Amino acid sequence: MFEIGNSLREARVRQGLDYSQVELATKIRAKYLRALEEEQFEVLPTGTYIKGFMRSYADFLGLDGELYVDEYNSRYVAEGFDDMPQRRPRIRQERTVDRRVVVLALFGIAALTALVIVAWKFGAGDTSTSTPAVVTQPKSAAPKGLRFVGLGKGTYLEIRRGSSVGQVVFQGTLRPGDKQFIVGTRFWLSVRRPSGVRLTLAGKPVALPAHRNLHVVVTPSKTDRVTG
Repeated sequence: MFEIGNSLREARVRQGLDYSQVELATKIRAKYLRALEEEQFEVLPTGTYIKGFMRSYADFLGLDGELYVDEYNSRYVAEGFDDMPQRRPRIRQERTVDRRVVVLALFGIAALTALVIVAWKFGAGDTSTSTPAVVTQPKSAAPKGLRFVGLGKGTYLEIRRGSSVGQVVFQGTLRPGDKQFIVGTRFWLSVRRPSGVRLTLAGKPVALPAHRNLHVVVTPSKTDRVTG
């Protein structure tokens, strides 16, 4: 009987090797090499890994790997079973977790798909859930007012609200192409040349008498000539 760990350590030290060098050559992680030398076999994954690592490590150091495995079996294996706790490698645990995540995700997708199909099936014949008819909002009425445009040579124009004493809303010479719009329904107008302006009130044309220096009161329904 010999000390497995001590003999491995002595052989490594005698050859001047450190753990990193041995790890690079054997592909065995340094922490497992240290565990073999300290006979902390519970650190290694399973008994099969222990024997494989031990054989490879001993052979690398120029020792008889089978001899070390036999020594390990005689001390730690009884009736073909390792006395050391059998631990599942971490990678298998991670793969198991991954499988569970994938299964749960697939189950969730299947459940969601089923709900969509059921909702579509029962909702297709329900006219109450169909797209509601478009409700057309009534357009707000355009503001009523007096619109005037300069024609020909234009004209001098004065406009007041209501009557000749009402508020002045326009006063000046209306040139050809000039356009104005004044909100309201009743206006007093003083027009020097009626042919120099075109008028509409509340969307209706306003007809002016053909008299120079004309004074009129216009409403949507009529035009009255006045004096002063």
